[in-house]
Parts: sequence; structure tokens; C-alpha cells
Amino acid sequence: MNKLIRIDFFHDVICGWCYVLSPRIRQLDLEFNLEIHHHAFALSSSREEMIAKFGGSMAQAKRTILKHWEQCLLADDFNRINVEGMRSESFEYPFSMPGLIACKAAKLQGGNKMYWNYFDAVTHAHMSQHRNIGDLDVLTNIAKETGLDINKFLNDYSDPQRIEEIKDDRAIANEYGIHSTPSLVVNQDLVLSGALDLQSLKNTLIRFN
Repeated sequence: MNKLIRIDFFHDVICGWCYVLSPRIRQLDLEFNLEIHHHAFALSSSREEMIAKFGGSMAQAKRTILKHWEQCLLADDFNRINVEGMRSESFEYPFSMPGLIACKAAKLQGGNKMYWNYFDAVTHAHMSQHRNIGDLDVLTNIAKETGLDINKFLNDYSDPQRIEEIKDDRAIANEYGIHSTPSLVVNQDLVLSGALDLQSLKNTLIRFN
């Protein structure tokens, strides 16, 4: 049997490159003996942070981010990213925290596996279906779609402890010198940054078998 390989996956629900990478990690999970841990990493934790980062307005932030989406679409193995769909929407581009808090709430119902399933569902809703994942009603509907207990989900979502868990993830990222998403840490040692292609990832993991 292949050796157990630990993968720590740092990601954000608004990160197009994380959406590109996640299916590749799922494929690796079928081929290697992986123990996958998921960590929230907020690229823009608030509306104010997003405005400051992207040129002074939410409209400018959306324009800039959608240019990044165009690059993600070119790299995506399944051609799933709907740039024009999001461009046509009138709501402000969502910041990180609502979706990440929701992922943490999902984790309480099924551990890392449920976190990953919910994370993938939220990023799909965001990048393929151009839904507003900054809206709690949308996040709650995604929770229903993924089979979560809604009362527990909403109670866990509203608990301030979720914010502390996200802060804890950022502290772990800082220990590894991680400043961007997606980032992977293999066996709590090797840091891999960016949406690496599947073969490159396989070649790396083979070294740990």
C-alpha cells in the first residue's frame, strides 16, 4: 500500500485558481493514499479590504478580478468558469468571509470531507453559476443542496468561533510562509504554490511514496 501523504490545502471561495486546482487534488486522492486537511485563507476579508486592494471601488475590483477569471478559464481542465455570466450580474463581487465561515460551519457536520464538498459546491455556484456567495440565503441554499442540516448550519454559521477558526488557519499559513492561494503543504514540509497541473502534482507526490 502507498505511504500516507498529508496534504494541507489553503484556499478561498473567491479564488478562481482554487476552483481549478480542487478537481486535480480529488483525482490525486483516487491515486494516492492522501490525508487532506482544508484551511481557509481570506484573500479579501471585508468589503473595505477589497476596495483598498483593487483600486478604490467595488466596480473596479470586479473588473480586475474577472480579468483573473479569464486566465483561470484558460487553465481549467473542464472549461467551467462563466466569466460573462458573472460580468452580467449586478450584485457586488463577494468578499471572502461569508463563504469561508459557511465552509467552517459545514465542517462541523462532516469534518474535512464535508468541508471539501461544501467548498466545491460554493466555488461552483460562484464561478460556474454566477450566484452571489456573499448572500447568506445563497449559502444556505447550497447547504441544502449538499445535504446539510440547515438549523445546525445556521447556528454554527452565526457562532463567532468560526472567525477564530479562520484566524487559526491564517496563523498556520503564516508558519509556512504562505501568502497566496491556492497553496499546498505536503507532509507538513514542502510548500507548493499555485494551480499546478496534474502531472506535476503526481510527480511531486511520487517522491513521497
